[in-house]
Amino acid sequence: MTILANSLVIFFISVGVLFIVVTAIGLVRLPDLYTRAHAASKSATLGVMCVLIGVFFHFWLIEDHFNPRILLGILFLFITGPVGGHIMTRSSYIAGVKPWKGTVRDELGPEIDRMKKEQNVK
Repeated sequence: MTILANSLVIFFISVGVLFIVVTAIGLVRLPDLYTRAHAASKSATLGVMCVLIGVFFHFWLIEDHFNPRILLGILFLFITGPVGGHIMTRSSYIAGVKPWKGTVRDELGPEIDRMKKEQNVK
């Protein structure tokens, strides 16, 4: 049982570290704020969640201590990480930060223009 528990802990922590390394590479290599924020919010969230799942399994299976606070931390991170990234990128777009010149599609631009026209009409 201990070998299986250790294998499970090592698997989740290794996957989490892999996602965090991908996040670091994405923050260095991606061209603009929007793609970097996507890398930071999505893959970093998955990475930290996997590490926390590994820690939860370690304490539960090896140390025989069930800690629901770690599960609440995972849930909180799952909800707030991507939402925070979305809010930051949307506010950056509204503030005027230009996307990378190689961006294929801008779906938010027409929506922002429509909202500005509606506010001017009222």
